[in-house]
Amino acid sequence: MAKATPYLVYILKCSNNTLYTGITTDLNRRINEHNKGNGAKYTSNKIPVKCVYSEKHPNRSSALKRESEIKSLPRSKKLVLIKT
Repeated sequence: MAKATPYLVYILKCSNNTLYTGITTDLNRRINEHNKGNGAKYTSNKIPVKCVYSEKHPNRSSALKRESEIKSLPRSKKLVLIKT
Protein backbone atom coordinates (compact mmCIF):
# COMPACT_ATOMS: atom_id res chain seq x y z
CA MET A 1 0.00 0.00 0.00
CA ALA A 2 1.38 3.41 -0.98
CA LYS A 3 2.16 5.87 1.77
CA ALA A 4 0.02 9.02 1.76
CA THR A 5 1.77 12.22 0.72
CA PRO A 6 2.09 14.61 3.67
CA TYR A 7 0.62 18.06 3.14
CA LEU A 8 1.62 21.35 4.70
CA VAL A 9 -0.68 24.20 5.63
CA TYR A 10 1.24 27.46 5.49
CA ILE A 11 0.83 31.16 6.14
CA LEU A 12 2.71 33.73 4.09
CA LYS A 13 3.36 37.32 5.02
CA CYS A 14 3.04 39.39 1.86
CA SER A 15 4.99 42.55 1.00
CA ASN A 16 1.96 44.68 1.94
CA ASN A 17 1.88 43.02 5.39
CA THR A 18 -1.24 40.93 4.64
CA LEU A 19 -1.41 37.20 5.37
CA TYR A 20 -2.15 34.43 2.88
CA THR A 21 -2.95 30.82 3.82
CA GLY A 22 -2.55 27.82 1.53
CA ILE A 23 -1.62 24.13 1.30
CA THR A 24 1.13 22.28 -0.53
CA THR A 25 3.20 19.10 -0.59
CA ASP A 26 6.43 21.02 -1.25
CA LEU A 27 6.78 24.25 0.71
CA ASN A 28 10.01 25.51 -0.89
CA ARG A 29 8.65 25.01 -4.41
CA ARG A 30 5.38 26.73 -3.51
CA ILE A 31 7.06 29.76 -1.93
CA ASN A 32 9.24 30.09 -5.04
CA GLU A 33 6.11 29.96 -7.21
CA HIS A 34 4.49 32.69 -5.11
CA ASN A 35 7.61 34.86 -5.32
CA LYS A 36 7.72 34.49 -9.13
CA GLY A 37 4.11 35.69 -9.31
CA ASN A 38 2.80 32.23 -10.24
CA GLY A 39 1.54 31.02 -6.85
CA ALA A 40 -1.90 32.52 -6.44
CA LYS A 41 -3.78 35.46 -7.88
CA TYR A 42 -3.89 37.09 -4.43
CA THR A 43 -0.11 37.03 -3.91
CA SER A 44 0.94 37.75 -7.50
CA ASN A 45 1.19 41.51 -6.94
CA LYS A 46 2.23 41.33 -3.27
CA ILE A 47 5.71 39.86 -3.67
CA PRO A 48 8.06 39.10 -2.14
CA VAL A 49 6.30 36.80 0.30
CA LYS A 50 7.82 35.10 3.33
CA CYS A 51 6.61 31.92 5.03
CA VAL A 52 5.85 32.72 8.67
CA TYR A 53 4.06 29.52 9.71
CA SER A 54 3.54 25.93 8.59
CA GLU A 55 2.14 22.72 10.00
CA LYS A 56 2.19 19.15 8.66
CA HIS A 57 -0.91 17.08 7.89
CA PRO A 58 -1.14 13.41 6.91
CA ASN A 59 -3.41 13.95 3.90
CA ARG A 60 -5.03 16.52 1.63
CA SER A 61 -8.39 16.28 3.35
CA SER A 62 -7.11 17.24 6.80
CA ALA A 63 -4.91 19.98 5.30
CA LEU A 64 -7.87 21.51 3.46
CA LYS A 65 -9.97 21.40 6.62
CA ARG A 66 -7.23 23.14 8.62
CA GLU A 67 -6.64 25.70 5.84
CA SER A 68 -10.34 26.59 5.99
CA GLU A 69 -10.18 26.90 9.80
CA ILE A 70 -7.18 29.23 9.62
CA LYS A 71 -8.72 31.34 6.84
CA SER A 72 -11.81 31.88 9.01
CA LEU A 73 -9.75 33.22 11.92
CA PRO A 74 -9.48 36.97 12.43
CA ARG A 75 -6.04 38.43 11.73
CA SER A 76 -5.34 38.81 15.47
CA LYS A 77 -5.76 35.05 16.03
CA LYS A 78 -3.57 34.25 13.01
CA LEU A 79 -0.83 36.43 14.50
CA VAL A 80 -1.10 34.51 17.80
CA LEU A 81 -0.83 31.23 15.87
CA ILE A 82 2.27 32.47 14.04
CA LYS A 83 3.97 33.44 17.30
CA THR A 84 3.46 30.00 18.94
